[in-house]
Amino acid sequence: MKTFLTLSIYLLLFAKTMAFSHTAESNPNVIMEALISEIKAITTKYEKILDDKTVQINKIDAALAIAISTEQKVDLLVQKDLIKREIAVLQTEVTSEISKIRYLKGLQIIKILYEKVLSLDHHFASVRTLNEINKMSNPNQYPEYEKLKELVSAKKDKKTAFDLTSVLGSNTIVSLVQTFTSMTNSSMSKDEKEKELGNVACILDFTLRMQNDLNTIYFETAFLQKSNAKMKEDIETLFKDYTKPIGYTSTLENCRSNDDWENVTQKMEEYLTKLKATTGTAQYKMQVNLEFPIDRLLQFIIQYNNFIDQGGKFYEKFKIILNSYENEKQCESKLPME
Repeated sequence: MKTFLTLSIYLLLFAKTMAFSHTAESNPNVIMEALISEIKAITTKYEKILDDKTVQINKIDAALAIAISTEQKVDLLVQKDLIKREIAVLQTEVTSEISKIRYLKGLQIIKILYEKVLSLDHHFASVRTLNEINKMSNPNQYPEYEKLKELVSAKKDKKTAFDLTSVLGSNTIVSLVQTFTSMTNSSMSKDEKEKELGNVACILDFTLRMQNDLNTIYFETAFLQKSNAKMKEDIETLFKDYTKPIGYTSTLENCRSNDDWENVTQKMEEYLTKLKATTGTAQYKMQVNLEFPIDRLLQFIIQYNNFIDQGGKFYEKFKIILNSYENEKQCESKLPME
């Protein structure tokens, strides 16, 4: 059935648009794997260095236990204090490097997800599918049925026939009842009536049988469209919160339009440099400010995945609906493609 084929192709394309791409450049799952791998490499690197420092401290402690002169003990204590300071610096460095990796990978994910949300947004704006689904369930939108109504109107009994208001005329059931009532009392011959009924039989059967199901597709697709608009709003707010600690003030939309991602990275480098130079409570606060938006990103990824899962379930339902019309083969040639 051509009409079903058109809608099926749309739903397939839409479902593919919603899914994560399989290319490494646009797949958040690949970015997450790289994130884990890079953090593991950094952790392993610094663990070895820190373990060596710990061994040095243990040796110094052993030497202190047998040291006799004050000069020896002071010298050993100075060495130990120096190593402890080196350990503190190393711990700051590993925290800084991990934060940098997490932040920049998070930025990549935001960029990818924003493109996916925008592609769906543009998809909704460019296709006529919602309107076409509505048309498919309304016999008044089919030329054959309009032709029948015009013929009945021309040959109706002027004394008993009546015209519907614009409101009632747009109602599918009322329109059908009025058309068939007028046709029954019209001057059309039996052969004419049977011929015209044959022309619209499949259209009327399809629209009446499938109207509720097509309305389900219509409203649930509209719901997905609204949900995607909310996702777009949420990721733009997330980007604002994500870049606020590093002092980047442009919106996600402007950043994308101006391809300003390099500037965001530069702001991040400047923030980390300042973080390393800061100590105590101030340094801890800067670290927390950086970690918070990253945690927000993880929450958004969960939200996005739930949206994808929900969309997938909707389209599984739509597929079943599209395959449920009983007279599909019989009416295949009678239902025109939009």
